[in-house]
Amino acid sequence: MVKTIRFTDVLDNASWSIEHWKLFVIVSLNYLLDGVMFSIAPLIAFIIAPDIAIYVLMANLLFETLGALLFGRLADFYGRRFMFTLALLLEALALIILYFTYENPLAFLVLTSLMTFGIGGEFGAAYSMIAELTPKIHRGKALMLSTNFWNIGAALIAGLALIFAVIYEDPVVQVRLLLLSALGTALIAGLARIAIPESIRWLVLRGRVREAELIVTRFAARSQSSGIVFELPLEQAIGLSVAFSRYPFRLLVLAIVTVAQYVTYGMLAYYAPYAPGFAFGIEQAPLVIFVSNLGASIGAFLLIPLIDRARRLSVLLAFLGGFITVIFIFLVHEMILIIAFYTLLFLNLVFSEWAWGSISVLQSELFPTGVRASIVGFLVSLTGIAGALTVYSELYLTARGFIVWAIVLWLLGLIASIAWYTRGVESAKRSLEELT
Repeated sequence: MVKTIRFTDVLDNASWSIEHWKLFVIVSLNYLLDGVMFSIAPLIAFIIAPDIAIYVLMANLLFETLGALLFGRLADFYGRRFMFTLALLLEALALIILYFTYENPLAFLVLTSLMTFGIGGEFGAAYSMIAELTPKIHRGKALMLSTNFWNIGAALIAGLALIFAVIYEDPVVQVRLLLLSALGTALIAGLARIAIPESIRWLVLRGRVREAELIVTRFAARSQSSGIVFELPLEQAIGLSVAFSRYPFRLLVLAIVTVAQYVTYGMLAYYAPYAPGFAFGIEQAPLVIFVSNLGASIGAFLLIPLIDRARRLSVLLAFLGGFITVIFIFLVHEMILIIAFYTLLFLNLVFSEWAWGSISVLQSELFPTGVRASIVGFLVSLTGIAGALTVYSELYLTARGFIVWAIVLWLLGLIASIAWYTRGVESAKRSLEELT
């Protein structure tokens, strides 16, 4: 008699293999590209379209919301791989057209927004693929480090902007070189994405067992799939309405911490230099983006020892550190201490990345397979709406009020993280099915 084992146990307990490395590299390159493309508008909007720059940034965030909602839902119906690939095609097409039309303010608004629409559309599919295909003891690290490449991409493009500004006096040349750099990144990410597999859990949920059998042998390093049972609990197929009614506490906490982290990240890493009265001048924008995302990039590696041991503690420490450092950012900004400002900005974004990494993991593992991408898309969509409203507030708030608003958001996130630490589920080293 052949001994049987559930395919989910095979995936959860598999050793890290070359297939896991391929998946990790593909998703990481995707987020590298996202960081590059999302940073284009904050870097050059006030050069290309100064009269409508605030509205460009708002439109980008709102279109990110639409992409997250629509593609997240479609990823649960048509598959993670298809929607992930479609999102890149939209981004690449918009970027190519933008290279030839960026001097037209309306084209700049529309095309950068189409790019962020694609970026938003990737979240549900990308998070789901990593969560559903990686071993449970490595799931946290894999999700956190792959999404961290957004920060690396943003730091890279901001660093290039600083270099191009030193070498070339003509802003047109600087902009063209930035867009060419983004196009090169898109080409690399696009070629890598050809090899991405479909989620085995999603295939089983959709009854496509034969395809699942072929993929599971690669990820589990087995020569054949005999003895593996390809079934999922019925709970994994619930609809959105059931999920919302079944997990209200999880959704509420994640909604608060997701909005608090994402919006404060955008405020401090991208938009603060454009607030009236910013102490160090609007010309500091590229350096602010570079230092912020450099801090965030390093922050992910500092959380590696903890993320797969204690998710709740990771979130709590992230928001505690973020709240404390943003208070000091306010103080040094008032005192116009530029070195202290950049030092604290760097530290704040370390904690911001701890928060984003931890939240990304929780979004990906706390909900059933049938609605996972949809709920990730829903939670990400909230950040676009809140972010757009925050950017709009720059028309009325001074830099002082802008940073105070960041303090308030970090505080709300801290309160929610305390609630999760005391009442939430510890999800480290547990299977997805066990958690839902």
